[in-house]
Amino acid sequence: MLELAILGLLQEAPMHGYELRKELATKLGTLRAAISYGTLYPTLKRLKLAGWISEAETNSDIIPPMTSKRGRVVYKITAEGKERFADLLTQTGPETYDDTGFGVHFTFFSRTDRATRLRILEGRRRRVEERREGLREVLARAADRLDAYTLELQRHGLDACEREVRWLEELITNERSGRAPSHSRLGSAGASSSEPTAKPAAGMDTPPEPPRPHLDRP
Repeated sequence: MLELAILGLLQEAPMHGYELRKELATKLGTLRAAISYGTLYPTLKRLKLAGWISEAETNSDIIPPMTSKRGRVVYKITAEGKERFADLLTQTGPETYDDTGFGVHFTFFSRTDRATRLRILEGRRRRVEERREGLREVLARAADRLDAYTLELQRHGLDACEREVRWLEELITNERSGRAPSHSRLGSAGASSSEPTAKPAAGMDTPPEPPRPHLDRP
């Protein structure tokens, strides 16, 4: 997945290692594991040996922090790298449907053909539905043995799964009808799937609502 992400970013513009690491963190979001230089540079070296990217020395004397002389090397995607990226976009499988794999592929959905997008969305929906059923089973079988906070955590996980399934079903419907989701819709869907649900746990007191101001009518 890191290979796919790097090639996709370098299709947008050449970058040095520091810029790549920053863009990877921005594109993939805070839910992705932090990408260290110890992970990034070996991957860049492997991509270069494969002929998918190339290096070019910059004339700048400004070296990004924490990068030493590596910051002077700019990475560019090659013609072979563009073909590799296009091939990776069409590959689907179990790893494509987990959290990280789905996130990386979804980042580049605008460059993915509709049939592949549908396969990935449907595979992701099956994965989340399996997770949802597992949480339902836990709650049905062991809810009375869980403390209030553990129970609330399980309920929150279930709520998140149900929201994501609804979101995926809407995306699948749009794909099948040929409609692209709007920027505002994607933003609201992403926010709703990551925000915690404010439910009081069992055995916990619900704080009273503040008094509402009285409005005199004329």
